Amino acid sequence: MEMKNIPFGVTDWEKIEEVEHKGKQGSAFWKTQEFGGIRVRFVRYTPGYIANHWCLKGHILLCLEGELHTETKDGRKHILKAGISYQVADNDLAHRSSTKTGAKLFIVD
Repeated sequence: MEMKNIPFGVTDWEKIEEVEHKGKQGSAFWKTQEFGGIRVRFVRYTPGYIANHWCLKGHILLCLEGELHTETKDGRKHILKAGISYQVADNDLAHRSSTKTGAKLFIVD
């Protein structure tokens, strides 16, 4: 991937409006910016959050705080804590997230 037509800029995530996305349980709150077709998100999951879908979108995801449980469609389970990331390509492997404690994430997709 080549990043093009993205001028230098600074994002103050505190000033970005949060949008709620309900899960099967709990909620995800997204702060989203787009840069040259690249979506960048600061995401906060409430304690007890369980995704309501399998995701096929590619991501680079960094856990900033809390603990994120990610399950892949092939049955593998991964636990991400602060400082741990994962990456997956579009349409590569369906995955879904949950958290018992809540989590804050930085996601590029």
